[in-house]
Amino acid sequence: MQVSVIGSGVEHEERAEEVGRLLAERGCTVVTGGLGEVMAAACRGAKAAGGTTIGILPTERPEDANPWVDHVVVTGVGHARNLAVVASGAAVIAVGGSWGTLAEIAFARRLGRPVVVVEPGWEVVGDGIERAATPAEAVDLALRLAADLDEPPG
Repeated sequence: MQVSVIGSGVEHEERAEEVGRLLAERGCTVVTGGLGEVMAAACRGAKAAGGTTIGILPTERPEDANPWVDHVVVTGVGHARNLAVVASGAAVIAVGGSWGTLAEIAFARRLGRPVVVVEPGWEVVGDGIERAATPAEAVDLALRLAADLDEPPG
């Protein structure tokens, strides 16, 4: 199963790395936007646990990917790549983030993907959006929600 990890902010890297590691330990492929901060940390955690990572870049340059991305997808479409990031996961875990993360949460819900926000995070509520106090709780919840879908993507 593929799970998308979204977010930004150096202050959230430790939690993102743990999310990536825990997902890989559960056999998931980690999908991110392929750049730095939360995206790099999630990939780094997944690689530390022997997992596989996919980075969907906003640019046309594969060398822009962080060093922990196994499979680089270049798009050249800027922020529009956010749709591809969340569409590629059966569930989405948000760690920190700014406006791009908020857009990804909205895209994920529009596509029917469950979203788990790791505290502290965006204060958004609605059907299909859950909150988790810890990375472990976020991973457990995201995988359970994805398994509950009739036809999980990714």
